[in-house]
Amino acid sequence: MCVGIPMQVIETNDCFARCQGRNGEASIDMRLIGEQPSGTWLLTFTDAAREVLEPERAAAINKALDALESLLSGQTPQPADLDAFFPDLAGREPQLPEFLKTGT
Repeated sequence: MCVGIPMQVIETNDCFARCQGRNGEASIDMRLIGEQPSGTWLLTFTDAAREVLEPERAAAINKALDALESLLSGQTPQPADLDAFFPDLAGREPQLPEFLKTGT
C-alpha cells in the first residue's frame, strides 16, 4: 500500500523541490506537477509530487495519518478522538458512489 504524505515546498531547483513534511525534509521530484512556489502544499508518494493541495486538505490528511500512527502504536482512540482525526468525515453519513447504488 502506498500512502500519500503532505509536504510543503521550501525551495525549488529545476525538477526538484526541497520540502518539509511530518517526517522532516526531503527532495521531491516535481516533474508530474511542474514547478511550484515556496509555501505550496503537495501530496507526495515515494518522493514524487502527485498533486497540489489546499492547506486545509493537507491538514486533514495529516490528521488522518496521525490517527493511523496512533492505531499502529497500539493506542485506541475514543470515538470523539476519531472525529478529530477525520474532520472531513465527522458529522455526515457515508455516501455510496453512484455505480454501487441499486438500480443504476
